[in-house]
Amino acid sequence: MASISLEALSILVVDDNKHMHMVVKAILNSMRIKNIRFSDNAADAFMELRNWHPDIVITDWAMEPLDGLDFVRLVRKGADSPNPYVPIILLTGHTEMHRVLEARDSGVNEVLAKPISIKSLYSRMLSIIEQPRPFVKSKSYFGPCRRRSDDPTYKGPERRADALLDSFG
Repeated sequence: MASISLEALSILVVDDNKHMHMVVKAILNSMRIKNIRFSDNAADAFMELRNWHPDIVITDWAMEPLDGLDFVRLVRKGADSPNPYVPIILLTGHTEMHRVLEARDSGVNEVLAKPISIKSLYSRMLSIIEQPRPFVKSKSYFGPCRRRSDDPTYKGPERRADALLDSFG
């Protein structure tokens, strides 16, 4: 994995836990990222997106009254969403397959298991930057393409024949 500079990025961190604010800030600062803003809840974060356009949003899953997936759905599908294309990394302590699939189906770009590390967060951010996935819009889903890669050997039916692919961003 190539090492690239991320210091020019702007990051919005959404978490109701002040300790996680400090942990994520320390990790981002170690990557020389200084343009970081914090929101304690999903509603405030959504309002922050109206006034500021971060390059990446990092949100926790377990928050009240709106959880991280509610926030992701609001950003992706809300009629008044200021940036439905912003890349979103979801932090969670629950990594069971059904939860990862639920997060993916809600429109997150990356899921990151807690406890997070410099290496794991850097790798998710690098994936977003170096391998951006196109966005898919269909009757039931809007968000980054859920397929990580195209399988040239796949011979089955096209499941997204009615989908509209937009370019990322």
